Amino acid sequence: MHAMNDHTQAASIVPAEELALRTEIEATFLHLPEVRTCFAEREMRLRQLAPGHAMQDFLLFMAELAHAQHEQLQAFAGAALPDEEAVTQAALLGRPPLPAELWTRDPAWQQIARALARSLRDHAPEPAHEMLQQLEEAQGDWLELQADKLLHGIAYDLDMGAAPVIGAALQVYWTWMVDAVAKRPQTGEQRVAPFGRIDDAKVCPCCGSKPVASVVKAGVERGGQRYLQCSLCGSQWNMVRIKCTHCESTKGLQYQELELADVEHDESRARKAIVQAETCDECGHYSKLIHADRDVMADAVADDLASLTLDLLVTESGKQRHGVNMMLLFGAADPEAPGEA
Repeated sequence: MHAMNDHTQAASIVPAEELALRTEIEATFLHLPEVRTCFAEREMRLRQLAPGHAMQDFLLFMAELAHAQHEQLQAFAGAALPDEEAVTQAALLGRPPLPAELWTRDPAWQQIARALARSLRDHAPEPAHEMLQQLEEAQGDWLELQADKLLHGIAYDLDMGAAPVIGAALQVYWTWMVDAVAKRPQTGEQRVAPFGRIDDAKVCPCCGSKPVASVVKAGVERGGQRYLQCSLCGSQWNMVRIKCTHCESTKGLQYQELELADVEHDESRARKAIVQAETCDECGHYSKLIHADRDVMADAVADDLASLTLDLLVTESGKQRHGVNMMLLFGAADPEAPGEA
């Protein structure tokens, strides 16, 4: 045994809880959507996942929808925003400044919905043409009612055929608003960042919506850090990986994944599934974990859609999904959601 000299430091054991807290503090808390590329990158990922997939036609149609979203976002002329004082007060009170369930929507979002329906008609299967035409010609009151149901998680009388397109329009609208508020110069005396931590860590700090899934980041600076991605505005906020995204318990977490037929004889590759289901025995919920650290092209919405089989297997075990994917609305009806029967 050799004695340590004056420059040698003894190693210390850091408890897992403290290490997780350090990681949470060191991580950049919030990443806002990149309006120039977010939907274009989703389209690219959907087209990458589609060939040979059992849901190939559906994924390609969703790619067309993402393409239309990108075009609408780039061309969007703008809408009313909350004033600076309202944003500041929300931030100081620990509330999302653009709450999806409470925000009075600018009718401009309706034009996005109609434009998406119009652009999709050339790419949709024949049975969907009538629905898209009706959506393109829909009255504003009907669109607002459908949007209310969608944003409140109410399945009763929700038009399930039109819902993905309506949801896509709302995504464009909220993504634009988050970006516009974030970039707006602050002029008031009390200057507070418009978006930051809020009281409820399980929902989006920008709009208060549930996540679609978690994303494990790649790269030197953020590699291994887990971010929840908003199902509505696309913002990502940090949450440590030892917590359930529904009840925040650190107990009873397990991970499930599909065995890939093409790698069933290669255990090292089989263990590196891009999508996992994080299940919680404490509350009986689960959420998807998308590993961008294993595939930098991974996209929360696209990879979630392409792994529907995993949802089916996990729900067969009695687990309830936490979160929403507006492109499919699988698991949208949560017994705890307000207004559900």
